[in-house]
Amino acid sequence: MVNRTTTAQITGAMRRWGRPAFVTFAAMVTVASLTGGVAAKEQRPSAAVEATAPRTAGEPIMAIVSIKAQKVTFYDAEGWIYRAPVSSGVKGRETPAGVFALIEKDKDHHSTLYDDAWMPNMQRITWNGIALHGGPLPGYAASHGCVRMPYDFAEKLFDKTRIGMRVIIAPNDPAPVDFTHPALFVPNAQAIAAAPAHAEKLTREAADAAKAADEAKKASIAASKEAALFTPASLRKLQQMKTRADAAVALADKTLAAAKTDQAKARAEDLKQKAVAKAAEATTQFEAAQGDARPKLDAAAAAKGAAKAAETKKADTQKAATEAKLALEPVSVYISRATQKLYVRRNTHKPWADGGEVFDSSIEVPVTIRDPDKPIGTHIYTAMARNDAGGLRWTQVTIDDGDHAKDALDRITIPQDVLDRIAPTAVARSSIIISDEPLSAETNYRTEFVAVLSNQPQGGFITRKPTRPMMTDDMVASRDEDGFGFFYQRSWNPQAPTNYGSPQYGAPQFGSPQIYGNPQAANPRRRGGQYYWQSQQDW
Repeated sequence: MVNRTTTAQITGAMRRWGRPAFVTFAAMVTVASLTGGVAAKEQRPSAAVEATAPRTAGEPIMAIVSIKAQKVTFYDAEGWIYRAPVSSGVKGRETPAGVFALIEKDKDHHSTLYDDAWMPNMQRITWNGIALHGGPLPGYAASHGCVRMPYDFAEKLFDKTRIGMRVIIAPNDPAPVDFTHPALFVPNAQAIAAAPAHAEKLTREAADAAKAADEAKKASIAASKEAALFTPASLRKLQQMKTRADAAVALADKTLAAAKTDQAKARAEDLKQKAVAKAAEATTQFEAAQGDARPKLDAAAAAKGAAKAAETKKADTQKAATEAKLALEPVSVYISRATQKLYVRRNTHKPWADGGEVFDSSIEVPVTIRDPDKPIGTHIYTAMARNDAGGLRWTQVTIDDGDHAKDALDRITIPQDVLDRIAPTAVARSSIIISDEPLSAETNYRTEFVAVLSNQPQGGFITRKPTRPMMTDDMVASRDEDGFGFFYQRSWNPQAPTNYGSPQYGAPQFGSPQIYGNPQAANPRRRGGQYYWQSQQDW
């Protein structure tokens, strides 16, 4: 594609300038290319080479993009499997370094930001537009923030990855190393073996409870309709009818007593008989209603209570079924020194209408970090596979300096109730991330985690319009008919103020490139005994 474009440009130059002018132009291009090539060799590391491991590849568990080395490496449970050169973001639109996961895949994607540009085999990692995809590789950083891979390589990888796969973008060139620590999750073999049957059982119970709740609701509506005939208003209406009928009888008695002629007396007697009959009917209706009202009203109240109890049971069984289903999934934990919180994500695999899948985020709790003012770094611990003892084999990757990976885990105390919920059924591909950084505002119900290193350039991130939340506050904890919930933390609402008083989203700054603000709220970081702040303008 690049060669065809260059040829077209040169041909156009020949037509406009003629041969002598073109020779001069070509010489200038040659000199510039040589000069640029010398500078590139002085500034850039040797180019990565596309390679495949000499063994059968398993399913990719993580991808590590090295901005420094301009390469990407995919890993399965046994080590690296695929490696290729990449082209990351140019200066001013740098690819953000940080921790991500695949959230959407599109075989034939065309950009909505850059003139419908073709981005084949696109694998998205943020909803504001950062992705891995096929593209031209000039041998240096040249994109607008995405990670370009060789076209054939991107096509080969597309069908091998899955939503939720970890993507690490590092400023340096790290690789996962084997790691052990007592704080890492140790699954319970019996719990894991029983988990599928347990999930199936609870799912059936949830379905039965949902059916019972629907039937109870219908019964409550029918009882309420029947009881509506005997409400206080209805009884008052019948009582008023009886009162008017009794008054008509009294009037008929007076009329009869005042009658002077036989004809008048006969008329009055006829009216009285009719009034007495109506009064008797009204009295019968009123007394019958009084007798029937209490049982009907009691029945309606009981039906309403039964419907409420059935709805509560439906919600409880759905919650239990959800937990059981999620126990079958890899669990991801993010621990932030900036917010002193622990966040849990598990994929529900429920598609969302606007793309991607919904991630459950029902666990968000405070966490204890020893020496909270001391930098801890950014470390990713990943369960690669089951080990021979029935536990998990872990690796560790560090992408930001701070504490040693072991010392970082030593400083964390995970609440026991959280461990009890997620550790016994932890499976391969589960992960723990510890970082100085807060979660980016790009983290939402359709992402796992998005966390960007604030001490690295973010041009390709902050020049993109932030993802707007698609849910309102009344949808903070909503569950659907499948029992899976999606949760939107108010603390991540991009329209809410940050801890430092600046709104997270504001009017774009004008200039080149356009700055929309920092999708990751500013947080102080201590380096060399001094706090410093992110250089990007906060919202």
